[in-house]
Amino acid sequence: MMPYRLGLTGSIGMGKSTTAGFFVAAGVPVWDADAAVHRMYSVGGAAVADIAARWPQALSAGAIDRSALKKIIVADPTALTQIEQIVHPLVAQDRADFLAGCTTDIAVFDIPLLFEKGTEADMDATLLVTAPPALQRARVLARDGMTAAQFETILSRQMPDVEKRQRAMHIVETLSLEAVSTYVTALIAYIREQRHA
Repeated sequence: MMPYRLGLTGSIGMGKSTTAGFFVAAGVPVWDADAAVHRMYSVGGAAVADIAARWPQALSAGAIDRSALKKIIVADPTALTQIEQIVHPLVAQDRADFLAGCTTDIAVFDIPLLFEKGTEADMDATLLVTAPPALQRARVLARDGMTAAQFETILSRQMPDVEKRQRAMHIVETLSLEAVSTYVTALIAYIREQRHA
């Protein structure tokens, strides 16, 4: 029986990584889209050769330098689409391999742009992590090297939280660790109950 696929998403600073951690602690495996891309950009990664062939200046010590890629994207508006054409099929394959190797009844897919890229169609359900805008902003600006301008740029690329709320099947507000932990435990139990009903 294929695992139940739960798509986990949320805008920057909403508490997605923390929420994913509670699933892992409960024995539910989590596939992380950002981590998959990171592996593909690392030495020997699946995307290195193709990206380096097109943008040699992005290659550094056998890996793709993400800060160099950002500069390329700023300089050339078409670069992002070209990079996505290389990376997205590789990410989709990585996700499929993870699912094929799952032996648990539930698998979580941590995908920041779940709704933006239409990936929710591949899921059995979606879970949105959210928080009030002021809390989100405070969390993000507390990160090393993050500026208000960078935060606004990232937000502009993400679907507004209010729209995500309308599309998500499940929603958790990440106001406290205890509340999120309790919610995750309850959601796992609910999914298992539904599957075996």
